[in-house]
Amino acid sequence: MAFAQRFEEIRTGFEPAFWVANFTEIFERIAYYGTTAVLAVYLSEQLHFSDELASSLVGTFGLVVFFLPILGGTLADKFGFRRALLFAYLVMTLGYFLLGSLAAPWMEPVRHALGDKWLVLAILMIPAMGPGVVKPCVAGTTARASNENVRSIGYSIYYTLVNVGGALGPIIAFLVRKQLGLGIANVFRVAALSVFLMFWVTLFFFREPARSGEEKVASVGAALKNIFVVLLNLRFLLFLLIFSGFFAIFWQQYVSVTLFLRHFVDPNANFDLLLSVDSITVISLQIVIAFLTQKMPAFLTMTLGFLVTSLAWILPALHPTMPIFVVTLIFVAIGEVMQVSRYYDYISRIAPPGQQGLYMGYAFLPIGVGYFAAGWLGGHLLHYFGQAGREPQRMWWAIAGVGILSTILMVVYDRFVKPTSTATSAQ
Repeated sequence: MAFAQRFEEIRTGFEPAFWVANFTEIFERIAYYGTTAVLAVYLSEQLHFSDELASSLVGTFGLVVFFLPILGGTLADKFGFRRALLFAYLVMTLGYFLLGSLAAPWMEPVRHALGDKWLVLAILMIPAMGPGVVKPCVAGTTARASNENVRSIGYSIYYTLVNVGGALGPIIAFLVRKQLGLGIANVFRVAALSVFLMFWVTLFFFREPARSGEEKVASVGAALKNIFVVLLNLRFLLFLLIFSGFFAIFWQQYVSVTLFLRHFVDPNANFDLLLSVDSITVISLQIVIAFLTQKMPAFLTMTLGFLVTSLAWILPALHPTMPIFVVTLIFVAIGEVMQVSRYYDYISRIAPPGQQGLYMGYAFLPIGVGYFAAGWLGGHLLHYFGQAGREPQRMWWAIAGVGILSTILMVVYDRFVKPTSTATSAQ
């Protein structure tokens, strides 16, 4: 096909709703990754939480963010993408603003009445509701507002823009916090402004894309019931639990790396800027890695992704410096790219006939469960090897060990547990 013809298909193959939704997704990701980059340090240094408490709260926040798409998609389908997006952006505006105001004098009476821990946990749940609604809305809009011949390109655009936001978020956090000298609290206020502007963009420019006759879940109750349908497939449940191990080490960059750098490497470390490495690497290498692994069996590719990310954490165990963490996060991202696309492909194949959509909705569960586990694990290790043991770099051996154990469990699952039909079709 001639380039001009393909370009014309792309130019005319998307409704305006596609571009509006994906444009707002950039700013939602900037807000999310910008605030996530500084959240653990904010709780530790501004609110004086212990590393264990700060990490566990960050992990709980991540669990909610990645669990809610299961129900958020149902709500979006029931009430419409436009109204769901408007709701999500207003909720995130309020949540990020309140997070940035935790140390404000006017918040002091509330902190005294509820206690810092419970107040922070309650406020964290507010912005956590937003991404769980935005994700299925933007993904659903991409499906409905794309012609069939360019739909795969639409998802590539969506995934790329997510990573653009993921790269820009930590950079903007760094500029606000350090270059402009506005402090960590204002990172959250800038995030609130970012998503508030997207509320108005959605209000004025987003038009509900037409449905294409797809079936939808009738109610939130039906979505909750479907959880038990999935959980009855014990092989699939075991796969999700094993895969949670990958994310338990992947999310350490947002949980324990930032605290480790500030406490044990350099109190002035640009921890937020470091966290743009993952998304930049994904954007730069995803096409190359996809090409190199396209002929490899899906399960083997995912397992190798586990191994690459796991071994990456040995580097800071040997020599914990800022340049070493940059290299570490590059390899963490390479492992991520190796498994992410094949992961969704595998889930679509492991699903029973007629239940692909249901099973794909639960692909986020290991991400959320892993985030929660990362918070508990990272905080515990920081305390055990850092404050208590005085050998903080040894914690990265433990992180690598969790990843290697998960890799071994993947191999065992592939050899002895994986369904025969999936083993054949996913190769």
